[in-house]
Amino acid sequence: MSIKAGSGKKQNESCDFKILQNPWLSPFFNFLTWCSLITKDSIKADMIAGITGAVIVLPQGVAFALIAGLPPEYGLYTAMVTPIIAALFGSSLHLISGPTTAISIVVFSTLSTFGQTPGSPEFISLALTMTFLAGLYQLAFGLARLGVLVNFVSHTVVVGFTAGAALLIITSQMKNVLGISLPRGESFLHNWVEIFGKLPEANIYVFIVALFTFLVAFAIKKYNKMWPNLLIALIAGSLFAMFFSGEGFGIKLLDPIEGHLPPLSMPDFSLGTIKMLAPGAFAVALLGLIEAVSISRAIATKSFQRIDGNQEFIGQGLSNIVGSFFSSYAGSGSFTRSGINYESGAQTPMSAIFAAFFLMIILLLVAPLMAYLPVAAMGGIILLVGYSLIDFKEIRHVLESSKTETAILATTFLATLFLELEFAIYLGVLLSLIIFLARTSTPDIISLAPDIDRRYNKKTLVDVETKPLDECPELKILRVDMSIYFGSLNHIQKKLFAVSDNEQINHILVIGSGINLIDLSGAEMLAQEAQRLKKNGGGLYFVGLKPTVYTSLCRGHIIGMIGNDHFFDDINEAITHVQHKIELGNACKLCEVKVFKECRRHDKKPALEKV
Repeated sequence: MSIKAGSGKKQNESCDFKILQNPWLSPFFNFLTWCSLITKDSIKADMIAGITGAVIVLPQGVAFALIAGLPPEYGLYTAMVTPIIAALFGSSLHLISGPTTAISIVVFSTLSTFGQTPGSPEFISLALTMTFLAGLYQLAFGLARLGVLVNFVSHTVVVGFTAGAALLIITSQMKNVLGISLPRGESFLHNWVEIFGKLPEANIYVFIVALFTFLVAFAIKKYNKMWPNLLIALIAGSLFAMFFSGEGFGIKLLDPIEGHLPPLSMPDFSLGTIKMLAPGAFAVALLGLIEAVSISRAIATKSFQRIDGNQEFIGQGLSNIVGSFFSSYAGSGSFTRSGINYESGAQTPMSAIFAAFFLMIILLLVAPLMAYLPVAAMGGIILLVGYSLIDFKEIRHVLESSKTETAILATTFLATLFLELEFAIYLGVLLSLIIFLARTSTPDIISLAPDIDRRYNKKTLVDVETKPLDECPELKILRVDMSIYFGSLNHIQKKLFAVSDNEQINHILVIGSGINLIDLSGAEMLAQEAQRLKKNGGGLYFVGLKPTVYTSLCRGHIIGMIGNDHFFDDINEAITHVQHKIELGNACKLCEVKVFKECRRHDKKPALEKV
């Protein structure tokens, strides 16, 4: 990790602990790696960023807890505990963890299927247990060095899932925005049928307050992104609701929030509960890791910091495990708060720690005032949160650029709306992998032939599909791109058979500069094809294989099976070798094409430079 100017030599020496050299202990003492960044200037900058973050997360924490079906204070508890632990043990200097919208909706959706009333002690206990299990998954992934797991979840899957979750969030708040009652645990379509059926019963005053709050928050966000638009809108909505404060208007207020620090809690470790929550907790863990790593990497591109995905897994896992014992539900990295944290000038993870402590102070001071917040105003805030989750620009880009990505987007989006949320994530990942395997199972196999480069008066190999060129009737030159593995064997073998059977060419030269991998199945297939071509009087030759690919063939003893003299580093050397074998069969004497220099050795015309 790079050290900023001004940190000082003494600071570096003070943080040079031998414990960081231990691969087993260093992940749990990661905070020692950035302690040298702490200076008087950084503390001042981190405190300012921390105050900004605390003000922003106050309404967000309440809103996200309501989305998760938990009492409002649980969102604030999560915003106090998880940022501290994630900052100490994560790798990002600017990531702010805490409650997030996507995880909140997954928690609510998963726990609602078990028949518990949202906000009840039983519901809260299940949420804490799921948080512990999700943290355990994440910690295990990090210790097992499985940081690459998030690479299997494409950005399109996240966009589709987030858009679907946004609609579910909006749907869940329609009862608070319209002042109507809706049954719990119903499907997306059933809820909207109920909403349209009860529109005549909607409370116009409740709707006006929600709409006013939404518009204020939206306008402030457009005017100045640095202002705490949600907090300002909540205050404005509460003041506006005072005009309709009589009982006849039907505007309900939030339940009072207890103004104290996160109390101790205990997850339910019974075997039945763990078996029941394990699948949902895995989805929460996976989604949390995707959010945290993608956000930290996005900010790292601006701060020029290197992110350790495995360490980030450990930080997120520990934050959820510890949080489950301090009345916190599952959290992850927040793009909004992390972005503002960076823009506010934060220099070290101390900004996240300051934000958590400032939030504790604010909660102790303003908790009684939360009882004056109208439910309708909070509904308007959550509507904006849901609307902001939909990335219309990226959705339009996917729809215009790729049919396969569009299929992934649509499948994940619809699965989020009509299936279990955790299954929607799995389905999107599975579809991404299937499409990836389908793409790699048909690698590009390009036929090449020599062509004159007029600028340098020499020949280069050109794709015959882009330009009609004469090819050697005895030697086929192919370039294979991507990998030769179990999924692409059939496609590659079919091409080799077509060359020998249809074109009657048994000498095949493979240019391997574009081959990234040859697995054992692929290597055995190439050895079989080499033996088949050899029986037909030809051979399979390779030029330009990458060192790692060549080494893997050596380990599998494939080089000896094909023949040491069938592998080359230089294209001209390979062609000369193959041409010599063809001439021994007297095939070149009857050829009139003469595409190579070796074919023109008896011509009186000056020959062009080799390919």
